[in-house]
Amino acid sequence: MNLTYKLPEISKVAKSVTSKLQHRTVLFYGEMGVGKTTLIKEMASALGVTDTLSSPTFSIVNEYEAGENLLYHFDCYRIENETEALDFGIEDYLSSDQFIFIEWPERIAGLLPENTTRINLTKNQDGSRTINLMPVK
Repeated sequence: MNLTYKLPEISKVAKSVTSKLQHRTVLFYGEMGVGKTTLIKEMASALGVTDTLSSPTFSIVNEYEAGENLLYHFDCYRIENETEALDFGIEDYLSSDQFIFIEWPERIAGLLPENTTRINLTKNQDGSRTINLMPVK
């Protein structure tokens, strides 16, 4: 599924993307500044998160209540290798059956579960963004 949107439409787009998720682990790919965290904030809201969501760039992971579930938001940008992720217990999070949103998942590619949803974000010349949503099995 491909969706192109401008920033004022992001809430509607996030609700649509969230409703189409086939897996609870969602991997967000895209260049720095493309809007991964902004999209995650809106998707979290669509899942029932009422807290203000912030980027976990320095904490690596933030936890939020999402209705009856939890949402773990990871930013792996600062992770140097998979051993660092293992050291903070990422395997426990990944096996938790909660929502897991991961920015920069390519940094921990060898640790990711098979059943995930991949979201590729790109920024277009006119400032719009395009989302490519793909379930991975």
